[in-house]
Amino acid sequence: MNLRKAILHSLCAACLAFLPSCAALAQQHTLNLYDGPAPGSQDWTQPLVVHPTDGGEDRYNTTQPRLQVFLPEPDEAGGAAIIMLPGGGLRVLGMGGDMHETIALLNEQGVAVIVLEYRTLQRTPEEIVRATAPRPPASGPIEFPSMEIRNANANPSPDDPVLSEVLRLATADGQAALRLVRSRAAEWGIDPDRVGMFGTSAGGGVAFGTMMAGEDGATPDFIVSNFGPALQDIAVPEDAPPLFLITESWHGPVTDGLVALFQMWIAERENAELHVYDVPNFTMTPDLWGDRLLEWMRERELLETAPE
Repeated sequence: MNLRKAILHSLCAACLAFLPSCAALAQQHTLNLYDGPAPGSQDWTQPLVVHPTDGGEDRYNTTQPRLQVFLPEPDEAGGAAIIMLPGGGLRVLGMGGDMHETIALLNEQGVAVIVLEYRTLQRTPEEIVRATAPRPPASGPIEFPSMEIRNANANPSPDDPVLSEVLRLATADGQAALRLVRSRAAEWGIDPDRVGMFGTSAGGGVAFGTMMAGEDGATPDFIVSNFGPALQDIAVPEDAPPLFLITESWHGPVTDGLVALFQMWIAERENAELHVYDVPNFTMTPDLWGDRLLEWMRERELLETAPE
């Protein structure tokens, strides 16, 4: 059995063992983002690989973006919707237990959540084996090199043409997702004027890229960033969406980039709120920031009941 088949066989077996833990949060709809092949990645050949993790999964080689739709109970729906953008450095989509906790928290408050599986870097089976190998127990905490932040751009690889193309395609996926969600507003009980984005890590960069594209009907009404900085130069838009920014004290350029974004927004008297937690990197959960996010959404009138 060759390496590619061995990986796929072991991952499929692990997925079957993992399925029962996912049953409590079953999505109501799963649909492809595009009719036919996604524009711009028709020639990509690496197969999708799903790697189970504790409470979730990592998805490699997303070529055909799709949406997972989690709707609140009809009598609890308040009209707000969030397109959730997983993180993973544009190389993988990390869809772990924290993401499912966040979906459940928002659904309980009447918010529709649509998870966007946007396109990611093509990776070989050998690269995925290395990426999924456990870190040595004595490796210590992850350290992030410093970098100069200009125009809130915290992209660690700004001159990488391949990753830049992946970011462009992921941003196009974000725009298409906003259009599709708004087109289904009546069917899904959504107010098309209260559709935001929630980006984790690189997903935040996709959210800000979608905002900067500025296309009518394809920009978010608000942005929640969970240690997700901009991956391109930012200028405060004329109709700047409210920002709710969350990060950790020692997350290096990510923290610096979000601080810069916050400063840009308040300099223009736009709505922004920044929370920096003194906790180890990658340990923030909805238990830490969830209540304040919900309060912020109420203050922004994002959780009000949509008109009949």
